[in-house]
Amino acid sequence: MFAKFSPLPPPVAHHGADMPSVALQHINVSYGDVRALDDITFQLPRGAQVAIVGPNGAGKSTLFNVIAGIVRPTGGRVDIYGTEPGGHICVGYVPQRNRIDWRFPVTVTDVVLMGRTRKIGLFRRAGQADHRAVQEALARVRMDALANRQIGELSGGQQQRVFLARALAQEAELLLLDEPLTGLDLPSQEILLQILEELRAQGITILVATHDLNQAAAYFSTVLLLNHRVIALGKPVEVLTAALLREAYGSQLHVVHGGVDPQQSEDALLVADSCCGAAALPPVAYSERPMLHSPSVEDVLEQVRS
Repeated sequence: MFAKFSPLPPPVAHHGADMPSVALQHINVSYGDVRALDDITFQLPRGAQVAIVGPNGAGKSTLFNVIAGIVRPTGGRVDIYGTEPGGHICVGYVPQRNRIDWRFPVTVTDVVLMGRTRKIGLFRRAGQADHRAVQEALARVRMDALANRQIGELSGGQQQRVFLARALAQEAELLLLDEPLTGLDLPSQEILLQILEELRAQGITILVATHDLNQAAAYFSTVLLLNHRVIALGKPVEVLTAALLREAYGSQLHVVHGGVDPQQSEDALLVADSCCGAAALPPVAYSERPMLHSPSVEDVLEQVRS
């Protein structure tokens, strides 16, 4: 007679009282002879909402993988709420859309239920509480009406909201979103940004990697400027300055003249990033000030004249 096997859920790492949600100390990551992250040190309080910006290949995805415990740094220490990331189930990671096989035959509900895997435990079935968490997560991202739809049938914006729901079903207290707005139309971006604002109000720490500097300035209270090392961390007006952007983007940063008297005008900074097919992104800073929206030609000329 064999004893009935009833595996327990995995242990959950303890959250230290009054500890920062994320703390990195002298983190280094190398792939062979290539240094992806160099002496990264910063910490973020609980409930922080941070845009991580920098040129393509700056190490943003590697940074997320380190925080999530997917990549082990070659040096330094990572703490999530006071302990190493390995034992935590509170970290929700939404990777870039181009890294996901959308042809895989699963429904929206199936995808979101995957977020409960570590809470359920190995060889255990999802219970009523798990299915209720899935329903609540889908409702929070306005996707409950499409719960039985195949994931590959959705639009890009809907797919991103489903993966965000998976992180919410996981009951994540720290969200890592790797370029969630890339390739989405404006209405889809606005919906996603509104959801992130609602989560911020609930005290969830959110880190978003983005190439849109204007969006970073407009929607995030904190910006981390990264190019293998931390160039700057602080308020958008402190970080998105001409000098710091030149330091981070180097040859990808160009000066655009406004077409008026060059002796009296300020130059506009124009960032071109290879992630976007070498297309130029909107001008992002004038007179050491960040733009808070995507400017038109009239915006450019007005700021150059002022």
